Amino acid sequence: MKFAVLVFPGSNCDIDMYHAIKDELGEEVEYVWHDATDLSGFDGILVPGGFSYGDYLRCGAMANQSNVMAEVKKAAEAGKPVLGVCNGFQILTEAGLLPGALLRNQNLKFMCRTVELKVENNNTLFTNQYEQGQTINIPIAHGEGNYYCDDETLAKLKENNQIVFTYSGENPNGSLVDIAGIINERGNVLGMMPHPERAVHELLGSDDGLALFKSIVKQWRESHVS
Repeated sequence: MKFAVLVFPGSNCDIDMYHAIKDELGEEVEYVWHDATDLSGFDGILVPGGFSYGDYLRCGAMANQSNVMAEVKKAAEAGKPVLGVCNGFQILTEAGLLPGALLRNQNLKFMCRTVELKVENNNTLFTNQYEQGQTINIPIAHGEGNYYCDDETLAKLKENNQIVFTYSGENPNGSLVDIAGIINERGNVLGMMPHPERAVHELLGSDDGLALFKSIVKQWRESHVS
């Protein structure tokens, strides 16, 4: 399986994502600059965290205007897995690939620490290697991770089982109903604030994030390798 790691001016988690795929997962991966106009050669798209375009205007808003985002939308429409982490999650909401928005943390502070997540839905291409209800330890690093949507959207998220991860115990940012990660209705686009790529080896404090990437590869191989 071949992954693309998108790189915007201000991305700072692209190297972490690349390392997780190449060195821990053992799959093929390439950096793709924001002005790229073709992602057809990739099987999965990874939109990493950071501060794309310095978070000017609004987190993810300027990145959404980049050439590569038109290709990300095509990949999503084609059913390819698209993962957005932290700023990547913000970009996916700006692009309309996921509903809702990410607001300033409730305490108005940037936070960087490990938190507990609960796997709310393990029946997705991103979570099939987890147990339903499993608690995992994944780092966060964000100032605008407070997920918000209107009541109608929240009802749809619940009805379609699109809430994939919630914060377990402490809600660090005030996110609506403790939401830490959601998927689109089709189930091939995931946005999450915590950083699974920073939890792929015990030396990092946790390897709980590796199962997410293994889940993607397992699903892809079952669909593409006979």
